[in-house]
Amino acid sequence: MKLTRGETMFQRFLFFAACLSGILLGSCERHLGWGVLLWATKDPVVPSGTILPVYIKSNLNQVWVAGIPDEYRTGDKGNNKFEIPLWQLELRKTKGAAQKYAAAFSEYAKTYAEILQDGLPIRDTPDNNARRVYRLKLGQIIKILAREEGIPAISTTGDPLPGDWFRVLTEDGTIGYCFSYRLKLFEHTEGVLAVTEETTEDTLDPDLEYILSKTWSPEFYLTMVLEKKINIEEFSKQWQFLPGHETGIARIYHPNVDKTFSYSGIRRTGNRSWRFEGASLQMSLQTDTTLAVQYTENKGALQTLLFVVLPSTVQDFITQELGRRDALFEILYLQGPHYTSTNYGSLSFGPGETFTWRDYDFLTPQVISPSSLGSGTVDMGLFLDLSLTDRYDGALAFRFDGIGGPGTVANFLYTLDTRGIRLEYVPPGNFVESTVIRRAVSPIIIYFFKTEN
Repeated sequence: MKLTRGETMFQRFLFFAACLSGILLGSCERHLGWGVLLWATKDPVVPSGTILPVYIKSNLNQVWVAGIPDEYRTGDKGNNKFEIPLWQLELRKTKGAAQKYAAAFSEYAKTYAEILQDGLPIRDTPDNNARRVYRLKLGQIIKILAREEGIPAISTTGDPLPGDWFRVLTEDGTIGYCFSYRLKLFEHTEGVLAVTEETTEDTLDPDLEYILSKTWSPEFYLTMVLEKKINIEEFSKQWQFLPGHETGIARIYHPNVDKTFSYSGIRRTGNRSWRFEGASLQMSLQTDTTLAVQYTENKGALQTLLFVVLPSTVQDFITQELGRRDALFEILYLQGPHYTSTNYGSLSFGPGETFTWRDYDFLTPQVISPSSLGSGTVDMGLFLDLSLTDRYDGALAFRFDGIGGPGTVANFLYTLDTRGIRLEYVPPGNFVESTVIRRAVSPIIIYFFKTEN
C-alpha cells in the first residue's frame, strides 16, 4: 500500500524518536564517529587522550553526546553516556582515524600548563609578531596539544629565549600558539582543571592593553621629529621602553640606561598607573601618547623617564631622513659636480655622496689634518639653528679618508648660487649635537666656482 506524504513524515518522526530514546537507554548504537578527549572531564572522571564513541552533536547546546568507557563508569552502571562541550573533543569519522590522532597526541595527552605571566598572549601562528588571539591571566591553566616549530622568541635584550612553541587550548575553547618561557608544564590525569576564582575575574584593562600594543620611544625622538632634525645614529639605536608582557622581563633601553626588570604581573595602582609586581618599576599614562616610567636606583633614588608614541615607525623616519640627505647632495652634484678655488684647490662631488678635494694646503693643519687623504664622503646630516636659516642653504661635513683609517671631519655651512658654492668653516665647539648654532668668530670662508672639469 502506498503511503501518503503525511504518513511518511510521521513514520520518519517515530523512527527518529525511537533512535533518540534508544541512545539515552543504551540501544540504537549508531555512531556519529569517534572522538579523542582533549581536556579531562570531571563527571565522570575521564583523562585527556581517551578515545570515546560519539553519538550526537548538538549545535544548539554546543555539546557532543559520547559514550563512557567501562573503566570510567561510576554510580549507575546503566548510565553510559554523557555530554562534552564541543571544544573539548576532537572528532574523527572512524575509530581507526581516532586511534591515529590519539597516537600523535599521546606525547602531550596528559600535559597541561600553568601561566606564570599575567597578560601572556596566545598567537595565531608560532611567532611573537603574529596576531594575538587570547590574553592569558596569571595562574590560568591551559592544555598543551603539541610542540610546534616556530620563529624563536627574542628577549628585550635581543637574546633568544629558552623554550618551545606549543599549540595550546584554553578552557573556553580557544586554540593558538604560546611560547613556553612563561609556562609551568605539568602532568594531570584526574578530572577537570579549573581556573582559580581570582584569575576568572574580569581583569580586562583597556588602558593597559593600549600600552602593551604600542611602541614606546624616548621623548627626545619626538622632539627630533617635530623639529625635523632626525639624528639617524640615535634613531638607529632603537632606544625604547619594552614592557615585556610576553616574557615577564621589562627593559628600559635609553641613553646611559640599559636595565631589565623581572616581574610576575602588571597591576593597576590608580588612574592610568601600574606597578610591575616583584620589580622596582612602575608606569603611568600621562596622555594617550606619553608614558612616564619610574624605577628605583640601587641607592634608593627614584628615576623617571618619558616615552612617547611616534606618529610613524622609527624605520620610517630613518628612511625619510636618508631621502632628505640624498636630495640635498643631489643638488650639489647636479649643480657642479666640479668646483675650483684660487687659493683652496679643486673640489668634485661624485656618486654615492663621495668627494675629492685637491690642493687644500692653506687649510692644513688648522682645518684639515696632514694625515688626511684628498677623498672621502659627504655627510648631509647636519642641521641649522633657526637663526642661521636665512643666510645659509645648509650644513655638511667632509669626512676625509686617512692614512690607515679615518681622517679629518671638517664641517661647513654652505650656500649655492648660479656661479658656484660658498663654504664657511664651523669649529667643533659651534654645535649642539648635530645642529650648527652659531658662526665662528673669525670665519674661514671659501668660494668655489663651477668648472667643466
